[in-house]
Amino acid sequence: MANFEKRITKEGKTVVRVRVRLKGFPVETATFDRLTDAKRWASKIETDIREGRHFKTTEAKRHTLGELIDRYLRDTLPKKSEAMQRDQWRHLTWWKNQVGDRLLADVTPSLLAEYRDRLSKGEGRPRSPATVVRYMAALSHAFTIAVKEWEWIDDSPLRRVLKPKEPRGRVRFLSDDERKILLVSCKQNKAQYLYPLVVLALSTGARRGELLGLTWGDIDLKRKVAILHKTKNEERRALPLAGHALDCVEKLAEIRRIDTNLLFPDETGKKPVEIRPAWERVLKESKIEDFKFHDLRHSAASYLAMSGASLAEIAEVLGHKTLQMVKRYSHLSEQHTAGVVEKMNKKFLGS
Repeated sequence: MANFEKRITKEGKTVVRVRVRLKGFPVETATFDRLTDAKRWASKIETDIREGRHFKTTEAKRHTLGELIDRYLRDTLPKKSEAMQRDQWRHLTWWKNQVGDRLLADVTPSLLAEYRDRLSKGEGRPRSPATVVRYMAALSHAFTIAVKEWEWIDDSPLRRVLKPKEPRGRVRFLSDDERKILLVSCKQNKAQYLYPLVVLALSTGARRGELLGLTWGDIDLKRKVAILHKTKNEERRALPLAGHALDCVEKLAEIRRIDTNLLFPDETGKKPVEIRPAWERVLKESKIEDFKFHDLRHSAASYLAMSGASLAEIAEVLGHKTLQMVKRYSHLSEQHTAGVVEKMNKKFLGS
């Protein structure tokens, strides 16, 4: 609400000082010669704030959303992992193409909500809620940097735009029979690195890009670990190498090429091998349906849960910062817990 106060200046002139207070927003003040002008200004400020059009800094009237995105792409994005750069560049470029010509002062929650809905509808086929959330997250971080570091805006207009509700995370893991058939097919396939790559994915729960990016400098066979320097959450993570996965890495070390430092190089040795064609062939040969390479990560997590690992331990192995992403495996942990309790009851409390 607005508060009006008459004041007498040193020159003896009467002026009206107006102060606008709205919960959750900075106080706005201004001084006018006439009460009618003060009321008109206060009414406009209150309306703009409620509708998300008001930004305290004049920078919001000097820069467009496109300029904000360009600066973010130039100065902030290069500090992130290559995978994050690739995805966020695509997401932010979409926003720039759609509304990049708008002044930041004119980028309102209602405008962003309108384009969120367009984004959801897609071109040709709808985008999933998870995809829309990622597009919004990329823009949200750009706004956050503009608020905290550049002082172009006082608050992110995207903060007041609802995100689409994501469905529960997909959990598809290999059954015992599927796993055996898949591994046999991978081993028989002519692609040299497919079998050890799949074994490592099942053993460690690492993502395909993380594994393909491994170099021999990341491998410590004495400590039996592989160090991931470039991960999705931009934190280093150690992958324990055990059992058959360790055997596979040791065999790779025996046939290691001297012209490259990559564990899984292509013919040139300059970049990781492309395994998609071979992977799709073995899935077809194995008659395993509705399964993606990323589901090997789900399989590893599911096996951990069924082996008695806690959700915190699964999160640690997979590299998740919170337990939210691993709650999808909780029912498997609960099954194990129930089994443990049943064994205890039979041993100590059975008739």
